Amino acid sequence: MYTAFARVYDELMNTVDYDAWAARYASLMGACGVPERAKCVECACGTGNLTLRLKKRGYQITGTDVSEDMLAAAMEKARAAGLMIPFVRQDMCTLTVPRRVDCVLATCDGVNYLTSPEHAKAFFAAAFSALRPGGALIFDVSTPDKLKNTLGSNTLYSDDDSVSYIWRNAWDEKNACVTLSLSLFVRRSDGAYDRLEERQTQRAHSRQELKSWLTEAGFQDIQFFGRLRETPPRTGDDRWHVAAKKP
Repeated sequence: MYTAFARVYDELMNTVDYDAWAARYASLMGACGVPERAKCVECACGTGNLTLRLKKRGYQITGTDVSEDMLAAAMEKARAAGLMIPFVRQDMCTLTVPRRVDCVLATCDGVNYLTSPEHAKAFFAAAFSALRPGGALIFDVSTPDKLKNTLGSNTLYSDDDSVSYIWRNAWDEKNACVTLSLSLFVRRSDGAYDRLEERQTQRAHSRQELKSWLTEAGFQDIQFFGRLRETPPRTGDDRWHVAAKKP
């Protein structure tokens, strides 16, 4: 996952308002009692777009991801910004930390990439172990409605001068998963295009499942919010933010 795709990820995601996302995560951490300058771990940090912004807000943050290519891009950004951020290659299902932290984050669909209940339960258990008492796990997921009905078995495309793509989706009702197959065409300096292939799978976790798995892991005070809102989810939301606390 995210190998050649790391080369063009940021260009494809350039319409995302990461400043608003960072502000929302900071607000959720504050509401959960996570102190300023808290020690945090961000799982599935990708190329570090949120990691850097949270670091600038004063959090002592470490970024983890399973992709070496994405981490390399994140480290390059941190160096360019003059920020000292540890980036560690690690599977979120086996998250380990040298010392317990105040907050574990899983941003930008990280939990959706856990494509079975067993994987999600493993991550929640690992996050629980990594947290100090009173710490918080905060993450976001694309909703089942988005994965099934917006992405579903649809084909999306973009025709751009520098990066174009054909994005074919296949919905698996039995496993509540959508497979995303991307063909990317990246323009070189000589005007020719490189073709890159990327294949990913995301699972549509229901609110009932997430709450059950979090409770099983030991979390309490589990709250769901709509996309970048402080209010509960509404029908048709394409994203939920979830916060849970370790007693």
